[in-house]
This record gives sequence, structure tokens and C-alpha cells, in this order.
Amino acid sequence: MHLFFAKRGNKLLNILLSVIFFARFGQILTSLLFKSGQPYALAFFNQTFTPFYYATPACFYLYITGFLQDRKNLQKIEWLHFVPALLAIIHVIPWHFSTTLDWNLIGSQLAENGYFSLKAKSGLFPPYFHYLFRPVLVFGYLCLTWVAVLRLKKKPQQILDSEGRKWIIFFLRIATFFQLFSLMPIILRSLHIPYINASFIVLNCLALLVILLYALHKPYIFYGYLLVAVDWTKRPVTKKLETKQPETDAPLLSLSEKDPKPTITAVKKINLLDAQLSDYAFAMKEIMEREQLYLLHNFQIIDLAAKLNIPIHHCSFVINKHIGKNFRDWINSYRIDHFLKQYPLKSDKITIEAMASEAGFKNLATFYNAFKKETGLMPTAYFAE
Repeated sequence: MHLFFAKRGNKLLNILLSVIFFARFGQILTSLLFKSGQPYALAFFNQTFTPFYYATPACFYLYITGFLQDRKNLQKIEWLHFVPALLAIIHVIPWHFSTTLDWNLIGSQLAENGYFSLKAKSGLFPPYFHYLFRPVLVFGYLCLTWVAVLRLKKKPQQILDSEGRKWIIFFLRIATFFQLFSLMPIILRSLHIPYINASFIVLNCLALLVILLYALHKPYIFYGYLLVAVDWTKRPVTKKLETKQPETDAPLLSLSEKDPKPTITAVKKINLLDAQLSDYAFAMKEIMEREQLYLLHNFQIIDLAAKLNIPIHHCSFVINKHIGKNFRDWINSYRIDHFLKQYPLKSDKITIEAMASEAGFKNLATFYNAFKKETGLMPTAYFAE
């Protein structure tokens, strides 16, 4: 529910991911119902969640590909992915001409071997709509997703930043494991290999425990993607800090040259007059343009504060509130502007990647992301137009 209604992040991706988790919730709920022998409640909730089960494989595929391509909307043709979900809605509608369903039999079959073992009629279409079509759908979209990922991996334009790459690899591996694991009973039954259903439940629980331990160890992997209300870019900051400056007119030293044990005091509120904000902003822009500090690969906000001899938190506040960008986006905008001015003059002698490095970018992922954010296009498409 949080993902579905969240205003932060990519709305399309939030909705797709929320559908995946909602369908998983439905599976757990209906499992409890058919295990406990509640035919009437099972009839209602199973039919309610069935369309979500058939939408989930498409949502998984569209989420991964949409994440890799940073897309905000679905193309018209991509709505065809939800045709199985539409068929599932038709399947579960209680048509007046359809036969009465035996939910005691359906519940006993589900309790015996799980979802993919259901051979009793559960709606308008024949039983194979459930026990055959749904596994094919899951496996087919899983293959399509991996093909799409491997194709995009070969294109340098689609390289993700490190945080995005960690999340999407984690999510893809976990989802692949559970989807393949859910198909194992079908494979074993087709090969006439005996198995104990309880063992699959135990292994599922162990896998979830491992994921939980990993999440506790590295919670930041979820920030901005699953926990979209949290801005992961601010994760190292718990309080605004001020380093006491020496009473001298000399500029601040770089971080590596400071006393290893600086005195830190917490600053709860920043009070700057409008004139001070304007003066600081003007000084920042002037020194950035005059000395072209953005061309330095390792240039940080602490270095800018040292150049201007002002507190770091004042520097950050002015960039965020007065200039209207965070420090990384602000400095990258200068680098992209430099790239756009210099590359057309040097394109016959230098590659895009080399020019990006000359403009101050340490890696291609940051460059491509920054270029698209500033221009709306990738470099090749931009210069083609």
C-alpha cells in the first residue's frame, strides 16, 4: 500500500512492484485459508487474488526492464502483457451459466500439493488454465526478463549507478529463486519423484530468513526502491555537523590534512539572511566558473567550502535551498555543459568516454545518468538530433 500510493520515486515502478507484493500476500493468505479448511473464505479470497497472480509475471518483467531503462510510462503495446490478467478476471466472474464450484474439493487439492496442483474446475475456463497456463506464464516471463537484462548489459548507455545496480541484481536473483522454487513440485511430479511438501515450506522459510539477515546487514539496498519514502543519498547524515574553524584567515585544509579528531558540534538550525544566501551563491558560481573546479575528478563539497572558507553545512544549505540542486547534480551540470561545448570541437580526435573523463566524470555510469538528466537524451541520440 505504501508503494502504490507513494509520491516519491518512479510512480510506474512503484505500482508494478506493489502488485507483485500484493499477489504474494494473496498467496500467503489463501494458503492459510485452505490449510485451515475455510471453504467460503477461500472462495472469496482465491477468486479476488487470482487476477493478480496472472498479472505478476508481466509486472515482474515490466519492472525490471522499466528500471533498467528508467521509464516513467508504459507504451501502448505493453498493455498487452496484461491480457492473461484480463482472462483471469473473466475466469473468476460467477457467470449465470457456469457450473457450481466445489470449494471443499478445491481446498483439499490446494492443501495437498499447492497452487500448481489444482485439477478441479475453479472458474469459467477448464482446469488446465490454472495448472498448466500459469506455470508456463511464470517461466516464460522469467526467461524474457533475463534475456532483456543480458541484452541491456551489453549497452554502455544503460549502465546503472552503483546503488541501482545493487538493488536490481538483488531483486532479480531473489525473484528468480522463488519463482523457480515454486515450479519444483511440478517438475518432480512430472518425473514421478516423491517429495514431502513440508520440506518446501521449510526451505522457503530458511530462504526468507537469509534475506532478512541480509536486509538487516545492508538496509540501504532498499532505500529509494522498496522504501521509497527514504532518500538513500542522505544515508551517511544523521545530523547537520559543523567543524569548528581555527581563528585565522588561512583557507581550510582538505579533509585528509585535518586533525584526525576534529571537534564536532550539532547544528539544529541554519539562520542565513537572504543577502548572505545570495552572496554565497554568487561566490560559489563565480569560483566554479573561474577556476573550473568541476574538472577535478575527486572534487567534493568539503573542497568547495575550503576554497570559500565557509562552513560545509552552509555550503550544502545554499546549494540545496538557493540554487535548487544537490551538490552532485549541481557540479555534474557544469561538467555536462563543458562536455557539450568541447565535444563538437574535438569529436574527430576524441571519444565520448574520453571527453567525459576530461569533463570531470570518474566513471561512465555517472556520466550517462547525468547527461540524460540534463538533456533528456543519451549522447549519441542527442548529437544525432
